[in-house]
Amino acid sequence: MTTVETDTPGLAGRTILAVFAHPDDESVACGGTLARLADAGVRVVLLCASRGESGSTSDPSLVSDGDLGRVRAQELRDAAAVLGISDVLIFEHPDGDLRWADVPELHDEIVATIRRYRPDGVITFAEDGLYWHLDHIGIHERTYTAVLSLGADAPPLYYVTMPKGVMREVVEAAIASGWAPEDSSFWGIEPDAFGDEAKPPTFVVDVRDWVARKLAALRCHQTQMGARNPFAQIDETVARRCLGIEQFRRAPIETAGDSVLERLAEPVTSS
Repeated sequence: MTTVETDTPGLAGRTILAVFAHPDDESVACGGTLARLADAGVRVVLLCASRGESGSTSDPSLVSDGDLGRVRAQELRDAAAVLGISDVLIFEHPDGDLRWADVPELHDEIVATIRRYRPDGVITFAEDGLYWHLDHIGIHERTYTAVLSLGADAPPLYYVTMPKGVMREVVEAAIASGWAPEDSSFWGIEPDAFGDEAKPPTFVVDVRDWVARKLAALRCHQTQMGARNPFAQIDETVARRCLGIEQFRRAPIETAGDSVLERLAEPVTSS
C-alpha cells in the first residue's frame, strides 16, 4: 500500500467509523476520503451490515462454490487493506432487506460499535442512499437513529453524497477511450440515478491524490467490477477528474465532539 503525505494536523490517533450496507459501498461512496484519513493517522473502522450475497457476479468462476457472500467479504477485506482501513466488521444481515429486517438488532450493533470504538465521527449514506437503493436508505436510517440515541455522547455524523452527473461523466470517458459496452450502466443502475435529488453538500474533500487507491480498492471487488463496469475502463487521469472530489453534509445532531472530518474540508463552490 502506497500512502500519500498529508499536512493535516491533529488527526493522528483519532477514529472515524464508516457504516455501509454492502462490500464495495465504502470504495464507491468515499474510498478516497477513507484513504486520506488513514494516511493522516486516523484509525478508520468499517461496519458493513451484510456480506452482499444477493449482488451480481461479473464472472461465475470467481464464485466456484456458489457462496457469493463469502467471496465478497474477502474482497472487502482486500479493498480495506488498500484503503488503510484498520478494522473491518462484517455482519450477516440479509442483503436486499436491510431496511426492514433485523431493525432492533442492527440498531444495537451500530450503537455497540460506537461505544466500543468511541469514534470522533461517523460516516454513512445520506437520505438518498447515493442512488435511492433501499438497503442504503435503511443503513442511513439505522445509523441516524443509533447516533441520535446516544444523546450528549453522540459523535458527529456525516452523510456522504455524490454529485449528480459524475457517473455519466465516467461512462462517457470510458466510451471515449474505446469501450463499447452492451449497456452503459453500473450494475444495471442508470448513471443519472447517482446523486439524483441529493441535498447539497456543506463541504467537500479533495481526494485527487488518493484516487489511485480508490480505483485499486474498487477493483478488489472483482465480482462486481467486471469488464462491463465503467470503473474498469477508466485510468487514473480520468478518475482524478471525475472522482477526485467527495462531498459530505453534517447531520443536524447536537454533539460534544469536534469536527474531525471537517479538518479535511474545502468549501463547496458552484460550477
